[in-house]
Order: sequence, then C-alpha cells, then structure tokens
Amino acid sequence: MDRNSIHKEIEATYTPFHRDGKTFLQIDTYGTQDREIPGKKSQSFQLDEIGAKILFDILKREFRF
Repeated sequence: MDRNSIHKEIEATYTPFHRDGKTFLQIDTYGTQDREIPGKKSQSFQLDEIGAKILFDILKREFRF
C-alpha cells in the first residue's frame, strides 16, 4: 500500500473450531461504533494451520518476537 494510515480501534472476537479433523480460527470484526448499525459484524476471516503458521511467521519477523 502506498498510503497507510492508523485505523480506529474496533471490537473483534475469535473462535477456534474443528472440522474434518482440522483446527480453524475465525476472527470477526465489528467496525466502529459510529457506523450505521453499531455492533454489526463487519468482516470475518478464517485461518487453518497453514495460514496461522504464515501469519505467525510474519508477526515474528515484523515485531521481532
């Protein structure tokens, strides 16, 4: 991205779940309180083990964990 900006803080939840012997993590975001329908789910994304490993590696690299 050419123009990054700091976003407002939002609410988010996560839910681990299992399907077909695999573990998934779903993260749901709810947007800002000043949106038309406050508290409405805005976005969801799901990570399987491979996606979680990729994200973990990115976080380790970028934040030097």
